[in-house]
Amino acid sequence: MKNYIIAIDQSTSATKAVLFNEQCQLIHRVDEPHKQYYPQAGWVEHDAEEIYINTLKAIRSLLDNLQLEQESHFSLAITNQRETVVVWDKRTGIPVYHAVVWQCQRGASICRKLKDEGYTEMVRSKSGLLIDPYFAASGAQWILDYVNGARKSAEEGHLLMGTIDSWLVWKLTGGKVHATDYTNASRTLLFNIHTLAWDDDLLRLFKIPRCMMPEVRSSDSVFGETTVDGYFVQPIQIAGVLGDSHGALVGQMCFEAGMGKVTYGTGSSVMVNIGEEAKDAPAGLVTSVGFAALNKVFYAFEGNIHCTGATIKWLVEKLALIGSPKDIEAQAASVTDNGGVYFVPAFAGLGAPWWNDSAKAMIYGMTLGTTKAHLLRASLEAIAYQVKDLVDLMTGQAGIALKELRVDGGPTRNKFLMQFQADMVNAIINCANIEEASALGAMIMNGFARGLWNSFDEAGALRKENYCVLPQMKDEQRNQLYQGWIKAVKRVINSIE
Repeated sequence: MKNYIIAIDQSTSATKAVLFNEQCQLIHRVDEPHKQYYPQAGWVEHDAEEIYINTLKAIRSLLDNLQLEQESHFSLAITNQRETVVVWDKRTGIPVYHAVVWQCQRGASICRKLKDEGYTEMVRSKSGLLIDPYFAASGAQWILDYVNGARKSAEEGHLLMGTIDSWLVWKLTGGKVHATDYTNASRTLLFNIHTLAWDDDLLRLFKIPRCMMPEVRSSDSVFGETTVDGYFVQPIQIAGVLGDSHGALVGQMCFEAGMGKVTYGTGSSVMVNIGEEAKDAPAGLVTSVGFAALNKVFYAFEGNIHCTGATIKWLVEKLALIGSPKDIEAQAASVTDNGGVYFVPAFAGLGAPWWNDSAKAMIYGMTLGTTKAHLLRASLEAIAYQVKDLVDLMTGQAGIALKELRVDGGPTRNKFLMQFQADMVNAIINCANIEEASALGAMIMNGFARGLWNSFDEAGALRKENYCVLPQMKDEQRNQLYQGWIKAVKRVINSIE
């Protein structure tokens, strides 16, 4: 009998069903996109019922397209968009309102009021997070405050709330299980990352009745059983749940303190495992539960870079300096250095550690000797500098050395960028040809829950490296180049009127 794991990756734009075997090999995947709702400027909503229906459709389509042995055994894992919140009536199983998406700004006034009243430090010390509508609490409070009858029903014990994972678990188990995992809970602004429990002070602050909250479990728990609305004759286990960024951390097998992952995309997500102690994040970054498995809880610092791949896209589509992103590597490598040119891609302001929303992009240091190749090289170097900004901030605050940076995303195929990244962070860059890193992380948690692996080393041994890049640059050159970047960023900040 063959065992397969169905990993549901429920993202902001679609619900994906991914089938793995127990050797972590991806067999097949199916996507079901869902509609985006924008009822007002700055507001973003999803139809939670549509997401559940799409989950059923994706699983059926995934398996119907394959000819698997009839005696095959299945289980289900879930990874999800983290901060999107659903409120539903447990008597009917129907949401009282659309899901409020993590991108939605309707909770901004709620968050602003709390900050003005001086709650920033209290919230940060308990939750590890910033008071921001990005996180789930203000969206849930808005639903209770503005949906007719919602608050009264909640206080009478009729309503439940949760992130998308807990909504799917509740629906898939026929309303028998209302539960989430530590990673998703740690993104709500309602969870105390030190006590690992819903916090009464935070619940009161956002006016959320405790009776609405799901049970919180480790990421490698068995969450219940499901027939997937009758698709399976015998129920299958739901085992392994965690948020998508945490799934990528686990999918990259970053099981030790000092191991970090970077997902290079339009922007870049940087997350570093800081070990089993929840430490205060550097200003503007957050501390979350990285993952919880095998009776251990690991914490992580997380930060996001606004423009990495977006910079390369701009060079292709707006300036037409290259025909496609793959052309940039040869151009960058055709010159021996950046010729003193630095590109600060502050197209959407500057994030950590600078935190200046008014900053604008700037190319600094050009002379009559500057060529297209210098500019393209500076564009790639800027990606590595921004990652170094965050990694240095995180490891310095946590008091740990970066052991290894594990990377995924299209830009990892750029050998010049990967070498320069290794040189800048002065650590090994481990490139893995990982498809569906978040779904793989959920699959790993599923394996822990079912006793497939009994140690992190066992699971980690299944990771397939693509290639590793070792730092080669001398400290003096690294420091000189990085100081040039710092100088260029300060020029950008000082240019703001």
